[in-house]
Amino acid sequence: MANNPENILSISDIEKIIEGEDIVDIYNHNLAGIRKNCVYAMLLCIPLLIIAIFFSKINYVNYIMWLLATPVIILFGKQFFIKAWVQIRHFTTNVDTLVALSTGTAYVVSVFNTFYPSFWTDKGLQAHVYFEVSAVIVAFVLLGRYLEYKAKRNITVAIKQLIGLQPDTAAVVKEGQLVKTAIKDIRIGDKIFVKPGERIAVDGKITQGSSFINESMISGEAMPVEKSEGKKVYAGTINEANSFYFEAYKVGKNTLIGQIVKMVQEGESSRLPVSKAVDRVSSIFIPIVGIVAILTFLTWLLLSPEDGFTQGLSSMIAVLIMACPCALGLATPTAIMAGIDNGAANGILIKGDEALENARKLTAVVLDKTGTITEGIFRVTDMKWLTGATPELKGILYGIESYSEHPLADAVKNYIRDDMRIKPEMTVSSLSGRGLMGETATNKYYVGTSKLLGEYNIKILDKEKEWIERETEKSNTIVLFANESSLLAIIAITDAVKETSMNAIERMRLARLKLYMLTGDSKRSADMTARKVGIDTDNVMAGALPAGKAAFVRDLKIQGETVAMTGDGINDVGALAIADVSVAMGKGSEIAMEVAQVTVTSSDLNKLIQTINLSKITTRTIHQNLFWAFIFNAIGIPVAAGILFPVNGFLLDPLFAGIVMALSSVSVICNSLLLRRKPI
Repeated sequence: MANNPENILSISDIEKIIEGEDIVDIYNHNLAGIRKNCVYAMLLCIPLLIIAIFFSKINYVNYIMWLLATPVIILFGKQFFIKAWVQIRHFTTNVDTLVALSTGTAYVVSVFNTFYPSFWTDKGLQAHVYFEVSAVIVAFVLLGRYLEYKAKRNITVAIKQLIGLQPDTAAVVKEGQLVKTAIKDIRIGDKIFVKPGERIAVDGKITQGSSFINESMISGEAMPVEKSEGKKVYAGTINEANSFYFEAYKVGKNTLIGQIVKMVQEGESSRLPVSKAVDRVSSIFIPIVGIVAILTFLTWLLLSPEDGFTQGLSSMIAVLIMACPCALGLATPTAIMAGIDNGAANGILIKGDEALENARKLTAVVLDKTGTITEGIFRVTDMKWLTGATPELKGILYGIESYSEHPLADAVKNYIRDDMRIKPEMTVSSLSGRGLMGETATNKYYVGTSKLLGEYNIKILDKEKEWIERETEKSNTIVLFANESSLLAIIAITDAVKETSMNAIERMRLARLKLYMLTGDSKRSADMTARKVGIDTDNVMAGALPAGKAAFVRDLKIQGETVAMTGDGINDVGALAIADVSVAMGKGSEIAMEVAQVTVTSSDLNKLIQTINLSKITTRTIHQNLFWAFIFNAIGIPVAAGILFPVNGFLLDPLFAGIVMALSSVSVICNSLLLRRKPI
């Protein structure tokens, strides 16, 4: 059972972690404290329950139970009484108030009956104790709080992984020398040197040199981006080609990574747990219980002057015991756990109750393109040889592409690997971001774009241009292979749409969900993919950076939409954190999976439809549980108050009130367990 969980990290904590401090230690310290309280409370409840059930007649049993229950109530459960007092001071109530009221009443009455049993026995009544009832309620509520706080670990891990994308040090130019400098000591205006293969330390602008930068963490696109003097580079991205110098213009929390971290934290803190519904109900239920308990006591006092005080006190206690929130407290978490189990069995990993609460209310779905709608893997769709595709030429092409780690090169290598038999000796060099050149003993060969071939006066005939244009219109990327005099082969490469994506998007459209697509790719490529899968091109945002994606989701929420965001990359985590329901593809970034509420292990968008269905049946089960919990209260509280006494002389003993309360909890648990087997 959750209640307004505190943020895992404050804004000042975020600033510290960006500057190098390990905030995970703070989280672990807090979690250890909650776990200690929960474990100790559970350990004391076990012998308490055993004694209450099997050894209730032994000597000094009430004193033994008092010794076991007191630490649970006074030490481990004190937070409920403190929070309840704060709520009362502000004239509000929530589940903490109900826990404090019921457990406090049961404990105080039990202590009184332990030390002054004659108050009841002298009047011919039994002096019952309810130590096990009060302690068990506290222990179970503590368990719910612990499980919720533990689930928040994903956010802390995600933030730490984001910060880990930055190198610890960078080579800063100081007095003409390169000096290894810690990230936290880099200042705006510092000149920094970056070698090929290194991650960029802070945000800046290139002042000398050029290169290709892998910005997939920002754009989600695997294609490296060409950067020259004056172009911006971002912390955490990877230099894939040449060395260059850049000037720092954003450091610390102001870098792009720092902004993503801030978006993750702000998005996480804005989520509302399903248990707030229980708080709202409790705010009405608690005053009613209090009024009924007081009226019960006063009515007995007025109508039965001789023993009205004793009977009234007994009935008032029975009312408060009957109102104990066991069933109410179990209604939500048992259904949530059963729903999570059902989802796991269907390849849908759900971390908490937010997704199961909000998925049924979705009105809009925002889809990342690369890796979500598409496979996120470049594949050769066609290779047109303009001359004989000899083993020697295939070997030369394979040898040149082997020099590169570019995703397009990987696609070519994978395509011709099985046919490649000869790999001639040659030297391969990079042509400053334009492509590659391979040189054998007799010839030079080029792999790259039409721009590269134009520089070496290698002509492309009209019919080849027509073929290239057709493939480009299909949203394919073109790679050309040529020797010094002529074009040898044209290769069309694409990031194919997943087979399951088109079906899933059609199902979402039939469910009247508004569909949007975000991508760091070009507008032309994005629109082609959108038309292919059936998304209106007016609902496509191309060239999207992380902040843009997050702002897009936030704007939809401001317009009143309940938004699901699906993605797989680091560039998606800001939007994932802000969305009402966040879904990560299981084959994507670990950081995205840490931030998202739902992870689809198969990366199948159809699972989002199943998540919506699961949300509906889970919410229905929660409502059923709350209904049964309140039905027991609605019937039991008047009976406990003595409403049947004028009719047949029946009075509910507080002990039986506790038994009825336990039965209501059993009914809630059994109803929740049925959810685990329901088809979605």
